[in-house]
Amino acid sequence: MALNTYKRFLKVALHKRYFDTGFGILNYLKYPLVLLGFAIPQPKAIIAVAGLYAIVCYLLGWWWLNKGMTEAETEVSNRYNPFVQEMREIIASPNK
Repeated sequence: MALNTYKRFLKVALHKRYFDTGFGILNYLKYPLVLLGFAIPQPKAIIAVAGLYAIVCYLLGWWWLNKGMTEAETEVSNRYNPFVQEMREIIASPNK
């Protein structure tokens, strides 16, 4: 039973990661959406826009993680990391 609970928590964590990644990418879009929410007096329309935003965040996060964009992001940050540059030089030269 403990293994099934762990697998369930793992699935929940994966879905949370999809949403969090998409939300991080679309972070700046939330400010115009808040202004739009103040401008729209219908609560159902506000809820519909918020639901659509959540779905887009999830789908974008799924795409981002499954298409290798996370690895590309990490490689870009590694190119400017002095420690990684030094380690790559050490690994490339066999005499050190």
